Amino acid sequence: MREIILDTETTGLDPKEGHRIVEIGCVELVNSIPTGRTWHCYLNPERDMPEQAFAVHGLSTDFLSDKPLFVDKADEFLEFVESAMLVIHNAKFDYGFLNAELEWASKPVLAWDRIVDTLALARRRHPGAPASLDALCRRYGIDLSERDLHGALLDCRLLASVYVELVGGKQARLELAANSVQQIDTPGSTVAVSPRADPLPSRLSPEEREAHRAFVATLGEQAVWRRYE
Repeated sequence: MREIILDTETTGLDPKEGHRIVEIGCVELVNSIPTGRTWHCYLNPERDMPEQAFAVHGLSTDFLSDKPLFVDKADEFLEFVESAMLVIHNAKFDYGFLNAELEWASKPVLAWDRIVDTLALARRRHPGAPASLDALCRRYGIDLSERDLHGALLDCRLLASVYVELVGGKQARLELAANSVQQIDTPGSTVAVSPRADPLPSRLSPEEREAHRAFVATLGEQAVWRRYE
């Protein structure tokens, strides 16, 4: 399954008040593993940059003045995300801005049924606990040392690591490895289940192995998966 981790940076909080997108980042996953494909651009918002927004992402009016307009990048963006599910943290924010920009550019808008909101996932999995991206990275031991300011592509890479934790993909694979020898837990039974005498050959392609190694490299030096490399 193809998914796109997506993040935006903006000039403010509400497109209805004239605020615009200034940065879009996308990271492609296939079966919850980053493929190495990304899409990223800075955008000229055709307006000033409020101080509050600049303090968040550090993108100034001068820096953005020679960048393309959203209308000039809209087709390229839509081609990259295609029909993939879009994985976004606090999705209503980015979704509202993206559809506002797409409407202004006279392009087809994104349907809500292709959105996965990791904020909602986190609140269901950890009720009552902090659910910001920073808080989730700290919970899962994901390195935040490069995140002095918000940046769409960096935040996408962090969110990709968080998303794998939230959906249980990494944990499930670790549990399979840990339970290669286990006891059948049925009344009156003490039968041990042992590994195959001749393990089945791996069905992973070299490309899939490389994609997995690239993903593990994003998790930090303390990541538990480094024990299995």
